[in-house]
Amino acid sequence: MSLKDQIIEDMKNAMRAKDTARLGTIRLLLAAMKQKEVDERIELDDGAVIAIIEKLIKQRKDSISQFQAAKRDDLVVIENAELIVLQAYMPEQMSEAEVAAVVAKAVAEVGATGPQDMGKVMGLVKSQLAGKADMGVVSAQVKAALTK
Repeated sequence: MSLKDQIIEDMKNAMRAKDTARLGTIRLLLAAMKQKEVDERIELDDGAVIAIIEKLIKQRKDSISQFQAAKRDDLVVIENAELIVLQAYMPEQMSEAEVAAVVAKAVAEVGATGPQDMGKVMGLVKSQLAGKADMGVVSAQVKAALTK
């Protein structure tokens, strides 16, 4: 079963259970997926769905930090609930040690010697770690590996 089919099935289950918070988040996700399909005239595969989920998760995290700064705890609770639902669809995240091993291998493959090669390394690593690791953490590890 594809990720898209799983999300649709989860929407039906949330409707049956009358879980309005979960249903709203899933509908938001499905709307973003449908928009991408219509805009680009494509059928989304699991990789594209994960990319959409990552984007929505990043938006939620940004909103949470801004709402916390504004002391809007009521909105923080809503965003956190949406974040939890979205994260359930992500593949299991890699540990920092696993990410470091992939980064070290990529640096060796590309033959990177310094910070000027960061783009080459990130291009290779991003394709391998898409959806499996936070790209902010990956970027920091690549930068650290290239400045040694």
